[in-house]
Amino acid sequence: MESIFHEKQEGSLCAQHCLNNLLQGEYFSPVELSSIAHQLDEEERIRMAEGGVTSEDYRSFLQQPSGNMDDSGFFSIQVISNALKVWGLELILFNSPEYQRLRIDPINERSFICNYKEHWFTVRKLGKQWFNLNSLLTGPELISDTYLALFLAQLQQEGYSIFVVKGDLPDCEADQLLQMIRVQQMHRPKLIGEELAQLKEQRVLQTDLERVLEGSDGSGMLDEDEEGLQRALTLSRQEIDLEDEEADLRRAIQLSMQGSSRNVCQDTPQSSSTNLTSEELRKKREAYFEKQQQQQQQQQVDPPGHVSYPCERPTTSSERLGSDLAGDVMSEEDMLQAAVTMSLETVQNNLKTERKQ
Repeated sequence: MESIFHEKQEGSLCAQHCLNNLLQGEYFSPVELSSIAHQLDEEERIRMAEGGVTSEDYRSFLQQPSGNMDDSGFFSIQVISNALKVWGLELILFNSPEYQRLRIDPINERSFICNYKEHWFTVRKLGKQWFNLNSLLTGPELISDTYLALFLAQLQQEGYSIFVVKGDLPDCEADQLLQMIRVQQMHRPKLIGEELAQLKEQRVLQTDLERVLEGSDGSGMLDEDEEGLQRALTLSRQEIDLEDEEADLRRAIQLSMQGSSRNVCQDTPQSSSTNLTSEELRKKREAYFEKQQQQQQQQQVDPPGHVSYPCERPTTSSERLGSDLAGDVMSEEDMLQAAVTMSLETVQNNLKTERKQ
């Protein structure tokens, strides 16, 4: 694409850009086109003078501005046609009924000049590909062969006049290069107005950002403080979770102790917890009950003066267990403690499962 000559719009010099983009070089300047326009104006004046310089038509013609150019830089189709005659090129109206009857495929042409109101632009084939060289675009626009006819039909529908350029165009570097290679275009060029608006918007956003950075007075420190706050919140959540887990554990212990407090003597010192299986607990209970039965049988055969196991009040199961069992048989308190331990393990496992869910 870099080898393609493409003049961008300046003022209203679209006719100059159209011709130079067509010929692929700086062939015409506003001065040269103005000279052609003045020459056409003089030829028209001479023809009007043939009817008499005192005629009303002639005086009216002199009072009218030039139809071939204006102060903005616009040039007429006559100026463009005369400029191309220098290179042996001719313009034929593409959308005329006479040309349409020929049913010529646009792809077989070499270039077109398009006009709508006061804007001119060129569509030209370079190498084996077509390009829209509109000076209002930021760069050449690639047009596929299949899209060319649709593109021209759309221009006609929008009111454009389309002219076919007949004749041999001067050689150019882009045409020679694109005869050997084909180019691809990833992004379509934008209109110059759109690009300027986008650049202006970017400058405004950049200015606003600079103002914000200037007014922030150390935004980097704010970012660091924000990161520190996030870390503190994370640690706080972890601590709260641990506290909640410990509170749940304490409540489970209290519930277990309250459920078994009627079987435990308050002034009995607690023994160390023993982790026993259900089978071991069952065996120790059986040993305890067997010993109780033996004691009852012994009391029945003892003489009246025999000293039994005295107690000042009815003994509870825990007191009998504490006084009768000595190491080999597990006390009821030990069994309670083992039950509490197993209950705590169950509560902890349930809490972990709920938190994972």
